[in-house]
Amino acid sequence: MKIQILLFALVLIFVEANAATQGKNTTIPALIVFGDSIMDTGNNNNLPTLLKCNFPPYGKDYPGGFATGRFSDGRVPSDLIAEKLGLAKTLPAYMNPYLKPEDLLKGVTFASGGTGYDPLTAKIMSVISVWDQLINFKEYISKIKRHFGEEKAKDILEHSFFLVVSSSNDLAHTYLAQTHRYDRTSYANFLADSAVHFVRELHKLGARKIGVFSAVPVGCVPLQRTVFGGFFTRGCNQPLNNMAKQFNARLSPALDSLDKELDGVILYINVYDTLFDMIQHPKKYGFEVADRGCCGKGLLAISYLCNSLNPFTCSNSSAYIFWDSYHPSERAYQVIVDNLLDKYLSKVY
Repeated sequence: MKIQILLFALVLIFVEANAATQGKNTTIPALIVFGDSIMDTGNNNNLPTLLKCNFPPYGKDYPGGFATGRFSDGRVPSDLIAEKLGLAKTLPAYMNPYLKPEDLLKGVTFASGGTGYDPLTAKIMSVISVWDQLINFKEYISKIKRHFGEEKAKDILEHSFFLVVSSSNDLAHTYLAQTHRYDRTSYANFLADSAVHFVRELHKLGARKIGVFSAVPVGCVPLQRTVFGGFFTRGCNQPLNNMAKQFNARLSPALDSLDKELDGVILYINVYDTLFDMIQHPKKYGFEVADRGCCGKGLLAISYLCNSLNPFTCSNSSAYIFWDSYHPSERAYQVIVDNLLDKYLSKVY
């Protein structure tokens, strides 16, 4: 009898321990993502835009070696964060025409490569603006209600993790078309204010756990180094990095205020410092190359300039922080996610 009681107690301990380890995964039913190419898993594939990557060598390190429309050699942060949450190894693109209703349950990404907070950015690139992504999100929730009921939709809205990731395209490209209206500081502030407005609108639609990525050191991507960094030195474009810092300086306290004002959790996620440190000290993180991409010669290659006809693409993309001249490699994304997510996710469970 004593042995049976002991065995029963051990089973209870095991079940409780297992529930504790699985608890994190069950509290967040889905990952919902808005933004640009950092988070796009294929939404641009069927758009009339030049900014696509659903062809080799993109995806060469993706499972099966498929070019899915992810702007990397493999998976992107949408996928890696979904995996870290215990949801799935990949996050589907909402615009994928083959999605079935059940594919929506663990979340989707609405992100579109080339977009930004400034509506002009999406117009220039013929992609989906973040504001149109909100419209798609409303449609997504309607589909959840129709197929799975009001309660499931309520659960997704209240308990899912929502991520907003944008600003690089605005800062690096659209600002040049807006210099008649803004200087560098006022444009960065305009973008930060737009990001806060986006979060407010997302909150109105029912989202309660929202994380917003900072701007990244976009002045240090290989393309910016090549064009603005000096022919011999190829240094970072410091004025552009300063704009990114100004955006962050405006955004961070604004989101903190919003977090206090609104119910739920609103997080500012500082990606800038981690990526900048990786670029400045690549060997510290196990990388060999930080100033050019793996694809082609890594200086200007992006989208259609990064193609299978280019004979210079590296064989080991994991040694490079950047895959093409603008986007990090899967391994670089993995380092960023591993360094940041535990810190921030503890605040949303």
